[in-house]
Amino acid sequence: MLAVHFGAGNIGRGFIGSLLYQSGFQTCFVDVNSEIVDLLNEKQAYRVVFADHSQEELLIKNVHAVNSKSDPDKVVETIAQADLVTAAVGPNILPLISGLIAQGLRKRIQTNDQPLNIIACENMIGGSTLLKEKVYEKISEEEKKMFNQRFGFPDAAVDRIVPNQTNEDKLMVMVEPFYEWAVDQTKMIGEKPKIEGITFVDDLKPYIERKLFTVNTGHAVAAYLGYYAGIKTINEAMEQQGIKTLVEKTLQETGLLLVQKYSFDMDTHKEYIAKILSRFSNPYISDDVTRVGRSPIRKLGLNDRLINPARQYVEIVKEEPVYLAKGIATAFLYDYQGDDEAVELKDKINSQGLEATIYEYTKLTKETVLVDLIINQFTLLKDGILV
Repeated sequence: MLAVHFGAGNIGRGFIGSLLYQSGFQTCFVDVNSEIVDLLNEKQAYRVVFADHSQEELLIKNVHAVNSKSDPDKVVETIAQADLVTAAVGPNILPLISGLIAQGLRKRIQTNDQPLNIIACENMIGGSTLLKEKVYEKISEEEKKMFNQRFGFPDAAVDRIVPNQTNEDKLMVMVEPFYEWAVDQTKMIGEKPKIEGITFVDDLKPYIERKLFTVNTGHAVAAYLGYYAGIKTINEAMEQQGIKTLVEKTLQETGLLLVQKYSFDMDTHKEYIAKILSRFSNPYISDDVTRVGRSPIRKLGLNDRLINPARQYVEIVKEEPVYLAKGIATAFLYDYQGDDEAVELKDKINSQGLEATIYEYTKLTKETVLVDLIINQFTLLKDGILV
């Protein structure tokens, strides 16, 4: 079985690539990083190391790679022959790979009558749906009819912390042992791929929002609080009781929302929150707050990890999400000079004021109480009041 995976970075190799190998796939990584592509073709294997006391190693084999920049025709040919296509490139890069995927699927129609599923494994809601939209922008109406019959774009929810790292062995990746990979089986074409570790579900939204509003929300809040407090890494931030308490209270708010919205069992969800907090505190994962907090404008989007649960909390729980508002305020205070979005956010606040900046980037309406809550928390934080 052949899998084509777009993105040979740490997440691609350490998460998706690892599970594909354990499930019997030969994996062709597609990337523009010539050093990684060349090393994968030279070694045809790499190590995945668990970030815990065991330091267990897995040797991932049956891999090779193609440089999509220098050899796009080979990517097209490989897609035409594949049994599965996956991607872990980041939400902003999905549109950039859609052209090659469209060409590959077009060639497949001509040479291969087997159905194919394309799964975007991104930290976003509807990653595969977005990829499909971008692919379909590049094909004719007649081709769309054929693509609908032959190709599935099932959305996925993925969860595994793969910290930013620099290793002497350029292909080795350190990952946390915990992972989740849920896929919407209602959008699949043909047989479900037999992949170790995937959970196929009929309704993906509860899984996506549970993960987004717990892992991603908590991680971002820990990063922004850590940066505010002058702390370098997430696990060091979580060692500060004040920050840990604020992150936990934030996740209690998102937890109450999730329980009311999806009828999750409260005790079970509390255990899930405790598990997530322990993952953030993992001393074997040293993840810079500036990496986790990067791209604050994207994270402050209406449907992303901060604003989305806060506005739903107001609508569904019908109370004020004080701790979510505090987390959002710390994101607006994030002024790391090495992050273009952070610089833009700071400049916008300085030139137009906080309230106008909130409306511009969050797309919140003036009817919500959230904006006043965020402004109040921002003011407290500017005055040095964290709790």
